[in-house]
Amino acid sequence: MTKMKYIIAALVLAISSVAYSHEMVPTYPELTISHIDGLQKTTVTIFNKRAEVEYYEIGVFTEEWEPIPFVSNYKIYKIPYLSTVSVEIYVRKEDKDRTTYICSMSKLRKKQVTRTAIKSRICSLVKQKRL
Repeated sequence: MTKMKYIIAALVLAISSVAYSHEMVPTYPELTISHIDGLQKTTVTIFNKRAEVEYYEIGVFTEEWEPIPFVSNYKIYKIPYLSTVSVEIYVRKEDKDRTTYICSMSKLRKKQVTRTAIKSRICSLVKQKRL
């Protein structure tokens, strides 16, 4: 019976954290040619629905969750509650086919961390062009 309690607790936690998460669009960003030679570009928009979180970190990953080097104005963005920020992300042309996920993760401030604080991570699947 204790196993069932853990499952129910995990479901309740998952359901409750969805209501307080952040959003990132588009769901399937597409890497396109940029104005800089050798780089591909995409733009994602992050919407902060969490009053207790102001900072979000951007990451780009392979299918195996290995980090891929990328360039944006910042790696960590300050996004006030109920605000949006558009982020331009540049990836090297040789990494284009390995790029699978673009993620944003909430960054909790040390003074705000409590037992109920939950980090949220939202990932978008990069749309691959098939020729």
